[in-house]
Amino acid sequence: MDQSEVAVIVGAGQGLSASLARTLAEQGAQVVLAARDAGKLSALVAGTGARAVACDASDPEQVHALFADIDAAEGAPHLVVYNPSRRVPGPLADIDPAEVAKALMVTAYGGFLVGQAAARRMLGRGSGSILFTGASASVKGYPKSAAFAMGKFALRGLAQSMARELAPQNIHVAHFVIDGSIAKAGAADAGGDKSLNPDAIAESYLAVHRQHRSAWTWEMELRPWVEPF
Repeated sequence: MDQSEVAVIVGAGQGLSASLARTLAEQGAQVVLAARDAGKLSALVAGTGARAVACDASDPEQVHALFADIDAAEGAPHLVVYNPSRRVPGPLADIDPAEVAKALMVTAYGGFLVGQAAARRMLGRGSGSILFTGASASVKGYPKSAAFAMGKFALRGLAQSMARELAPQNIHVAHFVIDGSIAKAGAADAGGDKSLNPDAIAESYLAVHRQHRSAWTWEMELRPWVEPF
């Protein structure tokens, strides 16, 4: 990437998002971080030179405002990453339907809103990458995790449909199945390989963004070598 490229990370925070921000900034990209509470990103902004914008990805008006702001400040993005998700754990008979609806709005509907906004701008330029962060639950529904599986299955379907529609128009859409826990900074295994290293995941995202269009992938599974699958 170079200084002419604009990268947007929606659902920015610690862990993977922070690693993505650092990796992209090191590559020379103009990085925009979007989160519900942009104030929590001050340290990451200071360390990467990124710009933080407050945005609830499940709100159409806020997503519209986010991309309008980016249009004015940085220009149409070359790379957009969608990370947000919401969990509602618990037995199926006990979970609150209203909370399930909120989870679906964040995990799936927000992905649609951001993907649509990104696609509209990339189609105008004729290029770009839209990357969605999935999980083990994207392909495996676990007990007491119905809401999370519903949202992640929906996000995967969105990504696949977008990839098939937009690839012929030179827009690369890809979905990442993060099959395992992501190591946190300062954790006992942060420097080991029993959990996914967020810096290593970020390198994989960047590699997919850089793929030549003669050999694009629409989905990548990432897991530590000890994770069963």
